[in-house]
Amino acid sequence: MNSAGKNAQNTLIQSPYIWSFTTYFTQGFPYTIIRIITPLFLRDIGVKLESIGLTSLFGLPWVLKFLWGPQVDRFGTKRSWMLNMQFLLVIVLLLAGIFAPLSWGAQAIGILFFIGSIIAATHDTAIDGYYMEALDSDGQTKFVGYRVMAYRIAMITGTGIIATVGTMYNWFFGFISSTIVLGLFFIYHLFLLPKIEKERYPICQFFISFLKIKVIFGTSIISFIIISIRWYYKSEYYSNLQETVPILKKVWFSHWIAILLFLSLLIVLLFRKKIKDLITKDPDSFYSKAFLTFIDRDKIGIIFASIIFLRTGEFMLTGMVAPFCVDLGIKIHYGWLTSAVGLPCSIAGALFGGWMISKFTLKKVIWPFLLLQNLTNIVYMILALCLSHFLIVNTGADEIQPVGLLNLIFIACVHAFDQLAGGLGTAVLMTFLMRLCIKEFKAAHYAIGTGFMGVSGVFAGVLGGFLCSWFGYGYYFGISFIFSIPGMVAVLFLPDEILKPKP
Repeated sequence: MNSAGKNAQNTLIQSPYIWSFTTYFTQGFPYTIIRIITPLFLRDIGVKLESIGLTSLFGLPWVLKFLWGPQVDRFGTKRSWMLNMQFLLVIVLLLAGIFAPLSWGAQAIGILFFIGSIIAATHDTAIDGYYMEALDSDGQTKFVGYRVMAYRIAMITGTGIIATVGTMYNWFFGFISSTIVLGLFFIYHLFLLPKIEKERYPICQFFISFLKIKVIFGTSIISFIIISIRWYYKSEYYSNLQETVPILKKVWFSHWIAILLFLSLLIVLLFRKKIKDLITKDPDSFYSKAFLTFIDRDKIGIIFASIIFLRTGEFMLTGMVAPFCVDLGIKIHYGWLTSAVGLPCSIAGALFGGWMISKFTLKKVIWPFLLLQNLTNIVYMILALCLSHFLIVNTGADEIQPVGLLNLIFIACVHAFDQLAGGLGTAVLMTFLMRLCIKEFKAAHYAIGTGFMGVSGVFAGVLGGFLCSWFGYGYYFGISFIFSIPGMVAVLFLPDEILKPKP
């Protein structure tokens, strides 16, 4: 092949049409395994709903990633961060496959995936920064539907192929399959992902900074607190205390973690001024500038309210859909429902959403698309109430009563609507967050936005496990729609400069 032909081939392989798909596939795939497949895996092996609700804690790194997001802008390149994190995620999935058949596998995978969520959240920050660095404003808008489509395909690959392998065969093969999928994309990125930046400081300096005494001490304290709570819960003293105070028998380890999380939020609120002073102590530092430039804008209160509450209802729903399918008795159908039904609908929603935003502006479509996304909760409520009989007889049963062909079609239609509306909603959410980013701090600002958006997800997910256990799936899905209303109200008051394209 002559040099012109080779250049044309390289241009095609390294085209944004290729790497925008592969990067956002690798962003969505680990998230799907950690946040969506894990509840399915745990429910399949008999873990309680309250404990499954606690897998929402895996979302904490996505909430807190804004704390280290500026470092992705400052050290190394987005590409180097992406490759390093991708390699570590491949190792995490490989270890999950090894742990899955073991008697203590669920606990080990829980710890492993929490570590993996920190890696994945950093990986997401690098990908978002790379996307915004490589493309101008028009290019970002042009490919938004395409990147959402890639993300949704990654989700369908996880919930379709990986879930099917795990539920029909065993979870060793399920997690190993996910390792192979992510590993192939890593190889492509390692050799063919375009280099588009020059690093400000070597990335190794960032990791050396973790060797500081303060960082090691802080990490040790947090680890000690978690281990101490677990030890105390399993101790003989606590068992004796349960006999003295019977109500404690109804308070599991998962409840104590939820209580600790709530207390942490109260502490943050009480000391918010001191936290703000620490951030703004050196206003000329790169780290402080990233935060100050993000919050220094009109209607920042409305913007924060919108970011935090936009996905509350969606988070509450998605956290319990996989356990719902297991208890309904359709776990063996979960794979083809998500791949054969969900995939085309999610792609259609993503592409149509991106096209509608570019044609009619974000301002005109954000509220209708969010309403459609949240109406999914009502549709799931109707589904759960109509099929409540199967939930009663199939939950925890050794022999499953089939739901029947008509009911399966009903379920497929609900899932189709869910994926279509989800694609539309994700398109407007990504565009909204990108509009908040300033050029110099693209990765940091996007990390701040997505981090705050995940706040409601963590608390909604933890609360969701308890609410679903108390009220049942049907009423729970209805309650989750009520939690989506504040976000839909908040977007009505967003400033026009965010919702309309810049000239």
